[in-house]
Amino acid sequence: MHLLLRLLGLIAVLLGLGLAVALYYIANPKLPVYTPAQQVHYLEQWSAADRQTYYFTPQGTQVKGLRYDWFTALELPFSQERFAAPEYMARFGFLIDPAQNATANNPGNLPVGFARHQNPGSQDQFLDITCAACHTGELRFNGQAVRIDGGSAQHVLPSSVPTLRGGSFGQALVASLASTYYNPWKFERFARNLLGSDYDARHQTLREDFKSSLDTFLKVAWNDTHRGLYPTEEGPGRTDAFGRIANASFADAISPDNYRVANAPVDYPQLWDMWTFDWVQWTGSAQQPMARNIGEALGVGATLNFFDANGQPLKGDARYPSSVRVRDLRLIEETLKRLKPPAWPEELLGSVDKTLATKGRALFAENCASCHVPRVKQVDGRAVQQLNLLPVAAIGTDPTAANNIADHRFDLTALQWDPAELAKLDVQLHPKPTEPLDLSKLSVAKGLAYVTAFVEHHAYRSANVTPAERPDMDGFGLPIGVQELRAYKARPLAGVWATAPFLHNGSVPSIYQLLSPQDERPTTFYKGTFEYDPKHLGYRTEAFGNGFVFDTRITGNHNSGHEFRAGERGNGVIGRLLQPEERWALLEYLKVLGGPLEAQLP
Repeated sequence: MHLLLRLLGLIAVLLGLGLAVALYYIANPKLPVYTPAQQVHYLEQWSAADRQTYYFTPQGTQVKGLRYDWFTALELPFSQERFAAPEYMARFGFLIDPAQNATANNPGNLPVGFARHQNPGSQDQFLDITCAACHTGELRFNGQAVRIDGGSAQHVLPSSVPTLRGGSFGQALVASLASTYYNPWKFERFARNLLGSDYDARHQTLREDFKSSLDTFLKVAWNDTHRGLYPTEEGPGRTDAFGRIANASFADAISPDNYRVANAPVDYPQLWDMWTFDWVQWTGSAQQPMARNIGEALGVGATLNFFDANGQPLKGDARYPSSVRVRDLRLIEETLKRLKPPAWPEELLGSVDKTLATKGRALFAENCASCHVPRVKQVDGRAVQQLNLLPVAAIGTDPTAANNIADHRFDLTALQWDPAELAKLDVQLHPKPTEPLDLSKLSVAKGLAYVTAFVEHHAYRSANVTPAERPDMDGFGLPIGVQELRAYKARPLAGVWATAPFLHNGSVPSIYQLLSPQDERPTTFYKGTFEYDPKHLGYRTEAFGNGFVFDTRITGNHNSGHEFRAGERGNGVIGRLLQPEERWALLEYLKVLGGPLEAQLP
């Protein structure tokens, strides 16, 4: 009996040690080392005032109830160092300038895209992560940093599924929140730092509110993990945007039966000139700027209520209250209209071989222009670029994202929408349905179109948007257009040199490899560094400490398609084999395409 008790005790100790080790690694993420740049260089894409507006204008996201001052006061789990210290945040891939200081619109001295907002009738200021966090890039070369405004971020923001590697921002944030709550010494410091002389009167309320936010984070982490919702690890610079928005809006908020596996992460696309496009999103599924921006805000954490306090579906003008800030979203959209594509900085990344670039210009016309130079149509006095949408069967790139959007269906009958009511909304489905909508089997694009239409109406009323203002707020008076194609858009390539990695899922590290057959592309490579390769036009891919290994054999990660090689056109083959010297010439031209140096070519 004594032997059995000792054995059970030993097993319990070993299990406890194992759990402690696992918790240590979960709470102590393996992150790349941050080395500050000697200087951050800002290209002449827009004014400094526009840049600050874009970086720190809130859009109404709330990050699961997390307050701004809580975030800035959090400590790391195993030290008293601040979680929000710029140097620590930079290790997740968020962008800081070593010379930056706290300002009136960035009082916490946080990275690009970390803003704050206050809801009407509330004294609380919430952490608001804006579109700038995901749509601002940076390149490093010879110790210098080149900021790419409107470019592709390379941070590890979205993942809520804990791993022993622990490289994601979400997992690390939850670890700091949990250690603050459950470690009495930490919470004491935290509360006194925040409350000061109000400590005695408010510390219990603070603890209750803090626990509520922490519970929300933990519930999401548990739900996403045990359901296996995100089996393809997103890693730096990617998220399964449609999958996450659908799971949050249709499953978290309506019914668990609506959860769908989201295994198709996509890169954050560049934003310059997008206001001139006829359709946006990787699959060309959205049309109206305001609806697109509301959908983005909902995906990042803006609140959305479908039901009243008694669990009954909201109806009529009560549909649907949200924390989205439509006037601020409009300000961001207007600011982005002034954003120019980045021009190749010769003084930082090297001179352009203009003779070679001239040869590349001819090769571009022969091999690339038919897809990447869209038709331009004048619509109500503005030039609209009509982008080419390339069927998956032709372009041959990983089909998972397009297939998920086309195939996944959701049951929204609990919302009790009346078809006659839907018909009055400014939603246009392409092609126009010939049968009544089946609300028990609605696609993500259609479902989000109607949700954002209701949210938009409610938000406009709350913001006192007049009927005369509305067309401009919507964006050119456009309807909430929806189309669902198994296709990916081919966008114009001005500034493409600054948007690595490539393809919609970021599976090809450089433009040189994008111009090469698939068998010349790496099967695995390292992601997460900002170190730039100005020869191949992409990030460097060598192994580095705590880098993310991108495996193109995993579902959603395939690097197939967009191949220039011998063979019959279609199924991924889009052009003839390009010789290495032709690829170099094309790369040289893509450095100057759409920029001032293009006019200097002979």
